[in-house]
Amino acid sequence: MKPLQPWGSRAGHFFLYAILTFWAVVSLLPLYWVFTTAMQMPNQVMAVPPKFVPAVISQAIPLLSAGETEAFREIVTESFSHLTYLYTGTRMVRWFINSLFIGIAATFGILLLDSMAAFSFAKKEFPGKEFLFWVMISTMMIPGQVMLVPMFMIVRELGLMNHPFAVLLPQLSMVFGVFLLRQFMKTIPSDMMEAARIDGASGWAIYWRIMLPLAKPGLATLGIFTFMASWNSFLWPLIVMQRPEWFTLPVGLKTLQDQNLVNYGLLMSGAAVAAIPMIIVFLLFQQYFIKGLTLGGVKG
Repeated sequence: MKPLQPWGSRAGHFFLYAILTFWAVVSLLPLYWVFTTAMQMPNQVMAVPPKFVPAVISQAIPLLSAGETEAFREIVTESFSHLTYLYTGTRMVRWFINSLFIGIAATFGILLLDSMAAFSFAKKEFPGKEFLFWVMISTMMIPGQVMLVPMFMIVRELGLMNHPFAVLLPQLSMVFGVFLLRQFMKTIPSDMMEAARIDGASGWAIYWRIMLPLAKPGLATLGIFTFMASWNSFLWPLIVMQRPEWFTLPVGLKTLQDQNLVNYGLLMSGAAVAAIPMIIVFLLFQQYFIKGLTLGGVKG
């Protein structure tokens, strides 16, 4: 039988959990407000005092329980009028597809290229390895804004303006990803590589069949960071895209703000749609994300 913990220890744990729960609720309030405002009726978005529970929940559900289906449909239709207009009156679907394509392509590109570089820096021996690695790391000190003009000139000379590849190509490599995966791969025992070499495995086979499967937590962590950065990227897509049909979701939402300065319901509806993929990605890969953060700090 597991011994009971002292009362002071249990009280301390309860107090700690209470603080963490309170902080979690406070942190989720902005997200809750975004989704709540997206479902508000147009005449309730700017109501004072604000409505913390949308009418589709506080009014429509009782009407449905009472059998008043017509009134229920009217409230639901009016509550989701912002979402309806977002998909019928704007290019929201096209912007969503553009962001999804660029985000997925950038994530897979960075996972492949950065993992290959990290494998070389972590497990290969070649002249100047440490010097090259720290030179590469030093580039992280350069502000991203400084690189905007050179990247714009390169993209313009390549004839990629107003094309998804203008946004995608600069995102196919990330120094932070090389550093993260290199530190993670250094924790993987080199004896496994030596055993595979004795069995006749090539360098590519060792990388693909041994290192990548063992580095799944690190890859998942980098994948989440990469997808989030690509999905939320705003400044660079705004610079290289002038055609509305090629806008990414953040740039497209900015145009809605310019055209509808007081339509906060429409803006919050777009923000809610933009937040859903981030929530799904984190929920799907959170176990790898947490494992990657913990195991990456263990010295091999």
